[in-house]
Amino acid sequence: QVQLVESGGGLVQPGGSLRLSCVASGSTLDFYAIAWFRQAPGKEREWVSCISDSGGMTYYAASVKGRCTVSRDNAENKAYLPLNNLQVEDPAVYYCATGVLCSPPYDGMDYWGKGTLVTVSS
Repeated sequence: QVQLVESGGGLVQPGGSLRLSCVASGSTLDFYAIAWFRQAPGKEREWVSCISDSGGMTYYAASVKGRCTVSRDNAENKAYLPLNNLQVEDPAVYYCATGVLCSPPYDGMDYWGKGTLVTVSS
C-alpha cells in the first residue's frame, strides 16, 4: 500500500511559479511511474505529466509543455512538478498518482494522493 501526499500548492499571480511535491510512504516508488493530474472546479480530471520509474522518460500534456519539468528522487521517495508561468487556466487541485507505466489514457493508476490546490489570481 502506497500513501501519497502532495504539497506546494498556493496562490500565485499570473506568470508566477510553484513547485509541487509528492511524497510517498508505505512502499518504495522505485518501480512505479508517477503521473500528475489536475481537476478544476466543474471540469473533468486532466492528465498533466508523467515520469517513468527510472526517471528516464517524461511526458507532458500540451497545456503545460514547456512550462514544467517533472522530476523524481527515488532515494527520497519523492516526485516534483515545478510549474512556471502559471496562467488563469491553470488553477486546479493537482494530484499525483502511481502506476506501472506512463501509458495513456492513464485510467489505471494504482494509488492517489488527496491533492494540493493551485490558485492563480492577480
